[in-house]
Amino acid sequence: MRLGYHTSGLQNHRLPDALSLLAEHGYQVVAITPDTCHLDPATTGDRELAEVAARLRDLGLVPVMETGARFLLDPRHKHEPTLMTRDPAARRRRLDFYSRVAAMGQRLGATVVSFWTGIDRSPGPDSEPWMLDGVRETAARIRAEGLEPSLEPEPGMAVETVADWRRMLGALGTAAPGLTLDIGHLYAVWEDEPVQVIASVAPHLRQVHLEDMRRGEHEHRLPGTGDVDFPGVLSALQKAGYLGPVCFELSRSSHAAPAAVATCREVWNRSLGPPRR
Repeated sequence: MRLGYHTSGLQNHRLPDALSLLAEHGYQVVAITPDTCHLDPATTGDRELAEVAARLRDLGLVPVMETGARFLLDPRHKHEPTLMTRDPAARRRRLDFYSRVAAMGQRLGATVVSFWTGIDRSPGPDSEPWMLDGVRETAARIRAEGLEPSLEPEPGMAVETVADWRRMLGALGTAAPGLTLDIGHLYAVWEDEPVQVIASVAPHLRQVHLEDMRRGEHEHRLPGTGDVDFPGVLSALQKAGYLGPVCFELSRSSHAAPAAVATCREVWNRSLGPPRR
């Protein structure tokens, strides 16, 4: 496994400084969320992408792409529009965003793009086919850019749980994306013991997010302030043969990023030993 950290938790740092901070602490992966503060998709050109790609190579950081920017597409409504938005033009804006992030990822040297479905604000008979169509098209767009799509179940969204992801997989078959598993979400929306869930989905994992979380609450917390069994879940991933990125996602901790980055590295080391280059 490879230790990573999300740029969504480094929003008060310029991107080059954020990358240097991670490298100084021995991180191997950076989960990049294109946003107003880092690689804004609307204004970032090929020259800047080439510079960042070179910086990543120099620092030994492997990028993965994330798409959870809060107000990038709509400055007044968090995460909107989404794949569940019924207005065709608004939904197309989300799909075009996924295509753009995948294209950016290709230039940065990434291989995976994580995404989610969004909240279904107009539930009805069309909800399931609408979701499946959106996921299918997103996966196709990401693959068209040469990257691998990976869907994250998110509390409150149309695909909320691993069970929902399995249902999507059954419906889409080979057109389905892989799985981005947020360990904290396994506590926020309880399905089974997290180590059991990990073992059951390991072959489908393309990206793993990690943070502390209290059972029944969806709030990303610093390690040590919630209920997550870090040694247990990291050992379960290791035993399952997962070799991909495990990226700490502390999107509410940018104000204390240097301390948070150091804390997460310490938790990793205590659980598994220092990350190997």
